[in-house]
Amino acid sequence: MKVFSVWIICASLLFASFVPAGSAFAEQKNKADQENGKLKSAIVMEQETGKVFFANNENKKLPPASMTKVMTLLLIFKALKSHQLTLKDKVNVSEHAASMGGSQVFLEPGESMTVDEMLKAICIASANDASVAMAEHIAGSEKAFVEKMNHEAKRLGMNNTHFVNPTGLPVANHYTTAHDMAIMARALIKFPEVLHYTSKYEDYLRENTDKKFWLVNTNKLIKTYPGADGLKTGFTNNAKYCLTATAQRNGMRVVAVVMGAPSPKERNKEIAALMDNAFANYSTKLLLKKHKPVAMAKVNKGDQAQVPIVTQQPTVLLLKKGERTKGIKKTIKMNKALKAPIKSGTVVGQYIVMKKGKVLSKTPLIVKHQVKRATWWQLFKRSAGSILTH
Repeated sequence: MKVFSVWIICASLLFASFVPAGSAFAEQKNKADQENGKLKSAIVMEQETGKVFFANNENKKLPPASMTKVMTLLLIFKALKSHQLTLKDKVNVSEHAASMGGSQVFLEPGESMTVDEMLKAICIASANDASVAMAEHIAGSEKAFVEKMNHEAKRLGMNNTHFVNPTGLPVANHYTTAHDMAIMARALIKFPEVLHYTSKYEDYLRENTDKKFWLVNTNKLIKTYPGADGLKTGFTNNAKYCLTATAQRNGMRVVAVVMGAPSPKERNKEIAALMDNAFANYSTKLLLKKHKPVAMAKVNKGDQAQVPIVTQQPTVLLLKKGERTKGIKKTIKMNKALKAPIKSGTVVGQYIVMKKGKVLSKTPLIVKHQVKRATWWQLFKRSAGSILTH
């Protein structure tokens, strides 16, 4: 009996010596689980105002995987707007572009497709080969296109982003953040034509050939989430499951980003919850449309004596549900007196909306059309006309 009692005491002491270590391990694991959560980072914004509804680790640098293509698409649509490209232009596929792995539409070296077809491949199927083919077509080489990507990122104020390729395929020193992804997405959505492609659940390439290729959207939210019409998914083993999504309801558009989700199901669930919360608690009210004239301004020595001043973008108020716009005041603040020449799109002032002394919104005001310097004859006639009216 004594031997048994001694054995029990020794066993108890031995067990007790392991408990603190075990408890410490459990505490550390619980703490790590709480810190990591189910996502590495997330953010949700309102499109027009940039108001952040929710953010978590939004400035953490992470690999974006195929969400990188948001920047690739932004540069494509900027090239379309500047008439560097048209949707009907033929894009030739190089051996390098055709060699891309990962998501692809199996482009062959020497094959050509239109810009429109390439956009389908990128937006719907997240095609790496089409992305590189477009990069080479626009900039001459993938490397030159990546330089454009990083230049545009700096221009947009994406201070925690660096690109190494236009696809998001795993490579060192290629990173962004949820916050920067949201900025990039908002810039891309300003080209609403992109939503024509990202909102399609399926389409086809090489449709009238024996190599017909079925495209299925990698973003399943466009089929399951009311109002969803974009934007870009991403996955690699390192990045895990990522998504930059956008949806519009009752005139309000929301942009949400999640990075590092453990599964596509969890990714979609989390991003849907973020957007649900935004739509449930806020609404927007359009005060002025884009390029709406708000004033006439005199131009010193311009070929036009006066020019209309217009809004650069829509003037939108973000309101909590139930909040009223009664009592708001609108003012126009010009930066300085206008003097020719003035390039079209030059910001010359702000349209400010206030309530109870608090600024609710500021919309840049621009000169929509170029103003050239007046000729001496124009100035003479203007001066003579002024004298005759007095």
